[in-house]
Amino acid sequence: MNKTWEKIFEYASMPVHGTMSRRLRKGVSLQINEGKVYKDGVIFLGEGFVRITEEEAQKESVNTYYDWTGISSIRTFSAGE
Repeated sequence: MNKTWEKIFEYASMPVHGTMSRRLRKGVSLQINEGKVYKDGVIFLGEGFVRITEEEAQKESVNTYYDWTGISSIRTFSAGE
């Protein structure tokens, strides 16, 4: 399933210039395993993990890590036409 998950992450994000990371597209939110909905964040797709970095209100970076094998579902949310 890793290849499928990668394609979904690629759909929901765009490359951050000069890095290996990807930023969520404007108007697209992401939910992994029925958990938190990420409305803004930077995704890093590693060999064995996925990291999502968010900026909190206090200018603090919060990193959440997911094991590729632990991902059972991904939802994307975007505005309807």
